[in-house]
Amino acid sequence: MASADEADETDLGERIDILLVEPNPGDTRLFEENFRDAKLMNAVHAVTDGEEALDFLHQRGEYADAPRPDLVLLELQLPGTSGTAVLSELQNEPPLDEIRVIVLTSSEMGEEIVRSHDIEADEYIRKPVQAEEFIAFVQEVEDFWFAIVKNESDD
Repeated sequence: MASADEADETDLGERIDILLVEPNPGDTRLFEENFRDAKLMNAVHAVTDGEEALDFLHQRGEYADAPRPDLVLLELQLPGTSGTAVLSELQNEPPLDEIRVIVLTSSEMGEEIVRSHDIEADEYIRKPVQAEEFIAFVQEVEDFWFAIVKNESDD
């Protein structure tokens, strides 16, 4: 379900693949539209549950040819395999443990829930509730991504 113009590039001239793990189709549409409008990256791949996310990340089944994402936006409340289980697997399996993960939380409790399982995400961002909030959300993701790229280029 990739949706973005393959020719777009970021200001840094890099291709950024984002895996969005989001069960709500309306939220997925808002994420995709706002990322496309922000021209943050050139590919958003969306899946709706934990099993699909793991298949995508492990590049198996229908996702055998999927790119390894640079960034995962992970909703914790997923049908089937939970977001915390996906995050745990990401952290415990090389080379998946190198993928940056932003956990999308509906409340401040989300971060506490993740940490209570002795796992950690790279960032926690409160999921937008109103359509207008998605613009600020996209800016937070963009700031996070560019901070990572800058830190890696400084090393």
